[in-house]
Amino acid sequence: MHEEPEHGTPRAVAVVWGLLVLNTLGSAGAKTIVPLPRSLIQLVTMGSLVAAFALALALNPRLRIRPSAYVSLLTLLLVTSVIASVNLESGFGALFRCFRLSLFVSTLWLLSRWWDGGLTFVRHHIRMYFAVLGSVAAGLAVSPGAAMPDLYGGRLVGALWPLTPPQIGQYAAVIIGLTALLLLGRRTDRRSAAVIIVPSLVLLALTHTRTATLGLLLGLALAIGSLFLTSAAARRFFGWAVLCAAVAAVGFASALQTWFLRGQSQENFSSLTGRAKVWDALLAAPRTTAQEWFGVGLGDKSFGGLPIDNSWLAVYNEQGLIGVGLVAAVLVVLGGVALLRPPSLQRACAIFLISYCAIASYTEAGLGDASPYLLHLAVAVSLLAAPAPAPEPAAPPAHATALTTPGAPRRRVPRWARRPEVS
Repeated sequence: MHEEPEHGTPRAVAVVWGLLVLNTLGSAGAKTIVPLPRSLIQLVTMGSLVAAFALALALNPRLRIRPSAYVSLLTLLLVTSVIASVNLESGFGALFRCFRLSLFVSTLWLLSRWWDGGLTFVRHHIRMYFAVLGSVAAGLAVSPGAAMPDLYGGRLVGALWPLTPPQIGQYAAVIIGLTALLLLGRRTDRRSAAVIIVPSLVLLALTHTRTATLGLLLGLALAIGSLFLTSAAARRFFGWAVLCAAVAAVGFASALQTWFLRGQSQENFSSLTGRAKVWDALLAAPRTTAQEWFGVGLGDKSFGGLPIDNSWLAVYNEQGLIGVGLVAAVLVVLGGVALLRPPSLQRACAIFLISYCAIASYTEAGLGDASPYLLHLAVAVSLLAAPAPAPEPAAPPAHATALTTPGAPRRRVPRWARRPEVS
């Protein structure tokens, strides 16, 4: 990918971002080729978060941070999570998850120093998740049976690291969208973009992930639409996209329908693969006033032993109505700031990430805890941040100004005041 100078951003920041990505990969998923104990995976992911915080602190020892409504709202969400978790309704694991979220938010505060409206964090994001997809592709090449097991209906999973199809689809969709926007804005060349987009599209198709696919298409439509009036390339891209979509809808309607339904019955599809039953049970469960407002504490995003798979209901269950209000404020504030910014590539990338997270929140959990979705939104914040003001040059001493200003009389320095020359 075409490189741009990263003014004022240490290269070690990319390492910190990679460690945050590793932490949010999770420890539950498909069976891997080489069995990995869950305790070992949790040790690696939690250790990566501690290392990320320590390295960010070493890079920013004076604790220079930039004001950020996004991280401020996450801090309030952390406070709400602690209040809900101290009752131990979700066990001691809730307090451990609060500690993890505190390290995660603290690391984002430390990194906010380098959020300057540039594309630095976009490139870090693409590189890190492309490396994750590389491990998925390697697992598919080594053991196709383990990478596409019958347990998941033949959908692609992580065979080297336990990754589920929705996770892989999410990572692929996000880097496809960001890379396409970089290509559209001429910040990368076609060859570099193809190296990322083509294999990522193949992996996305193998996951059969509908949420990621819809998020990619709708997010790109909104992002490109924000450039429609100011970019001829965006208008051409949009036109070709509409034409290709029309051709695909007519010529491949049956194949697309088969891929989209994934062999499910109409009843199973209408209930969102059983998600609606879990949602109804969660909403019907009795709650105290404290649980209604603050939730039951951070858990594993499940109810009755089944995954919730909805960010809003997961937040409602674990952080209550206050948590739901804070998460909604995050999306509203970021969306409002993006709309107020003048058209630019950075704004388009931010709109893509914000809209993708909003769309995926309906069938995926993660907006209320340390997750890839919070990293996506952090990248959007870095894109919407105002450029850091350049430091003003120090004023030269008065005598130096007098000696160097054109037309100023030169003062003669007495012999006794001159410094001896060193040979």
